[in-house]
Amino acid sequence: MSKLRLNVEELNEDFFEDTRLLGITAPLKSYQFCWHMNNLLGYHFRLNNDIEIHLRKKERSYFFSVYESSEPNSFLSHYVYHNQFDGEYLLPEFRHMDFLWLMKGDFVDEEKCNWIKQTINSVSGVQLVVELTNEQIKNKGNMVF
Repeated sequence: MSKLRLNVEELNEDFFEDTRLLGITAPLKSYQFCWHMNNLLGYHFRLNNDIEIHLRKKERSYFFSVYESSEPNSFLSHYVYHNQFDGEYLLPEFRHMDFLWLMKGDFVDEEKCNWIKQTINSVSGVQLVVELTNEQIKNKGNMVF
């Protein structure tokens, strides 16, 4: 009898297919950052405990909050991950990023992505907003929910 094996690499690639990811440096609390985004962009970010990321490293548990907002009349959803918890990073390759903003479920054109980046940049306390490519992400599996 042959065993079935889950192809994690393929799962990660499928999860990130047709997505856009922003890295954001802003020394704000997650709820404060999302409050600004809700007010400036008209989104409805809410903490989604069902997709909170739980990592186990060095015999310890780490929990990374994920805020979610869906766009009406679209398949597009936005997810804001807090990149740090208790000295550990969701994506260690981006230690300088406080938040990761994932756009998933529908195509996001350049104009809309730039509008989101400019709006984020306008928030007091935001120091950097940059788009990250899939090739730059070494620990993709950490973001999959």
